[in-house]
Amino acid sequence: MNLPGYEFMSAPLWLINILHVITLALHLTAMNFLFGGLVTILSGRIDNRWQNPAVQRYVKLLPTAMAATITLGVAPLLFAQLVYPRQIYSASIISGWFWLLIIPVAIAAYYFLYGASFAKAENDRKRLYLWLALIGFVYVSLVYSSVFALAENPELCLATYAANQSGWLLNPDVGSYLFRWLHMILGAITVGGFFFGWVGRDNAESYRTGKQFFLWGMAAASIVGVIYLISLGDHLRPFMKTPAIWALTVGAILSAGSIHFYFKKRFASAFVMVLLSMIMMVYTRHHVRLLHLTDHYDPATLPLQPQWSIFILFLICFLVAIAAVWYMLKLFFASPRAAD
Repeated sequence: MNLPGYEFMSAPLWLINILHVITLALHLTAMNFLFGGLVTILSGRIDNRWQNPAVQRYVKLLPTAMAATITLGVAPLLFAQLVYPRQIYSASIISGWFWLLIIPVAIAAYYFLYGASFAKAENDRKRLYLWLALIGFVYVSLVYSSVFALAENPELCLATYAANQSGWLLNPDVGSYLFRWLHMILGAITVGGFFFGWVGRDNAESYRTGKQFFLWGMAAASIVGVIYLISLGDHLRPFMKTPAIWALTVGAILSAGSIHFYFKKRFASAFVMVLLSMIMMVYTRHHVRLLHLTDHYDPATLPLQPQWSIFILFLICFLVAIAAVWYMLKLFFASPRAAD
């Protein structure tokens, strides 16, 4: 009995890569709003924190941001699995139980966000709910970073699985994803501060808090990003010869330029620059993955068996969803009382 082959491209590789980069950037935008916003709310210097109107509005938005994060995260994960099926499958099997625990952890965090959004301002459990949700998100981010870094090292996958098949192992090469994870976390805090200042733009204290997290978060993320770049080691020289170095440069310029518009309270312009910089960073990360797999795997070798009806349906639904989300965000940010 011959089993059908499942390793093929259902669309041209260039199209899949473009869709992966765009959808992952949108997922990271929602995730940064959620994670970075939580960090800003919980650790920012805000008097009468839970009575602050910006905090109240932001907390009410968190369950919606969680839904957007999950929904927008499905497409890039599927695109990645389409291009790197064996690598991601193998790495997720090695960390199988940690991978499966993402689901109950995410569900619990979702409930905690709802609990915080419905809790009254004077309820002490609001802070506890938000901290528990944040801890859950830290867990999810660590597992994802560990698994996807392991997927880029087939030899380590083989050795790790040969030594232990319990499913209770994370990537033992912590150095391969530590700075990558820190860069992602600091980037999330940066964007979370950006959104918090935008939501609280009419409140001097809230805007100042958001501006501080946006500015200092970007500075810290830049430093860690340079360290992560240096940690590429032997892959650094080949990286400098790819288009990714130009994307990285453009992304850095856009990030720095967004500060100017943010300080001028031209939030829409600043947001476009931040979003474009994230697209550049995701594109850069895509090339880093290819460099890690150079001696082991080339996705261009997969056969092409187009399934255009599925992709057309996806594109239609995707564009409609983006338009709807954009319209809802426009309505929300147009009025400071929209979420009250």
